[in-house]
Amino acid sequence: MDDETEALARFGYKQELRRVLHRFDAFGIAFCFLSPVVGVYALFVLGLGTGGPRYLWLMPIVVFGQLLVALVLAELGSMYPIAGALFQWAKNLMGSGYGWWVGWFYGWALIVVVAAVDSGVALYATPLLNRWFGWQFDPANANTVLWFTMTALAFQTLFNMVGVRYVAMISRMGVWVEVVGTFGVALLLLIAGFHHGVPYTFTTQGVEYGALNPLGVDFHGSWLAAALVAILAHVWIFGGFESAGDVAEEVVDAQTHVPRAIIRTILLGGITSFILVLALILAIPPGHEAFLTAASFSGGVPFIISSNIAAGWLQDTILLLVLFAFFSCGTAVQATGARVIFSYARDGALPGAGTLRKVSPRFRTPVNALWVVAIVPTLFILLAHVNPTSPVHILFFTWPASINALLLLVSFGVSAGFLTYTLVVLASLIARIRGWRPTGPFQLGAWAYPVTIAAVGWTGLMLVNILAPTGTTSGRGALFNYDWMTLLVLVVIAAVGATYYLVSKPQDRIAGRVIQLPETEGVGSGRETKTTP
Repeated sequence: MDDETEALARFGYKQELRRVLHRFDAFGIAFCFLSPVVGVYALFVLGLGTGGPRYLWLMPIVVFGQLLVALVLAELGSMYPIAGALFQWAKNLMGSGYGWWVGWFYGWALIVVVAAVDSGVALYATPLLNRWFGWQFDPANANTVLWFTMTALAFQTLFNMVGVRYVAMISRMGVWVEVVGTFGVALLLLIAGFHHGVPYTFTTQGVEYGALNPLGVDFHGSWLAAALVAILAHVWIFGGFESAGDVAEEVVDAQTHVPRAIIRTILLGGITSFILVLALILAIPPGHEAFLTAASFSGGVPFIISSNIAAGWLQDTILLLVLFAFFSCGTAVQATGARVIFSYARDGALPGAGTLRKVSPRFRTPVNALWVVAIVPTLFILLAHVNPTSPVHILFFTWPASINALLLLVSFGVSAGFLTYTLVVLASLIARIRGWRPTGPFQLGAWAYPVTIAAVGWTGLMLVNILAPTGTTSGRGALFNYDWMTLLVLVVIAAVGATYYLVSKPQDRIAGRVIQLPETEGVGSGRETKTTP
């Protein structure tokens, strides 16, 4: 650990955070961030309702594409084991200004994801409390969502503040909950008896036609158009694997363990998610009416489980597992977001940087950054109250009726996350063309160019698919990006960032923290020096 402290000093930073995480801890944080249980339970209806059972086979495409990205990021995490991950990697590959923009979008995306994950707690906590105590909580009520989100955030913030060891403990538990919540539920459904065979997973059940679509959208008979929306249900799940790099300054032997954690998170996440989705599809009760219910927001996963598992205590156990998965996921995302803000502020890249970079002398955690990732998501949850009853026309944009502002932010979180992936893998490709070569223990070697080029193509295509405005009557516009609205939120966040960037010039303060190649030795020598102010 003394060697790693010295190595961090060569990057220009002191060892302020406590380096106590080991191999499984780094993986646990990344895996809980990705969280197959949270992703599948939250997005199963979107995938099934737009792609039919066949949407299962879009998952391997997403896993392969994200694995390409993970391999590129693993190489960067091995070379630059610095808190802040994507921000630090982009900064050292392409310069301070480029890095600042990556950090700007990445930080906002993480804060939004905290709000998105924790707002889901109410959906699974209220049925339990209502059944156990006879209460009458409405999980769709905005105030109910707010109070349950605040409760979850309060406990998550407490655990995050008193030390990264507690985050690691929750993440270790979370990994086992994820395994039981995927393999265990799949096994229970298998024991109860599947209602379909594997050939059922290759059918669409007519979802490409408006008259048969359970979500009320019409793809005019084109399953390809439906698949472009259904694939987004998988895309949302397979993110966050880079979070192992966000906590790199707290990981022992980070140059080895961080890249392994990134890659293993994608691989295990792909296996567990595939098995759970497969089991849920095969367990849909027979008959088209049952399919329509399973693929609707009023049915979904709870309908499938309750139709196959009669024992109330088993249903409650599954709900408890899902609830803990949401909690551990939110805890991991908050920890990640706080490290990004801390890293960003340490380079002087934010207003109030001196305050935001402070580390608790007792717990060695970035306490003020954690407060930001607790308070701002709470404020975002208040946006659930902004819910127009009729379409709102803004210039040539249309805010659809019954789409609350929180859903717009959640959609932005997905788009901003993919935007930062695109920017970083593109930076890796450009830097490599210019002569940059990685020097960490994990390297792609001869596969570097094909993997990086394919990763750039994949992230670019998915970013376009996420953001493309296609009208509010299309499946994408009605269910995911709400036509122009997600793109508009992205533009607003960019405009705010541009104002600060031009006025405050944070890139000048970051510039002194960029690792540069000595001009006298030639680009690609593999030896770096650090320029300091």
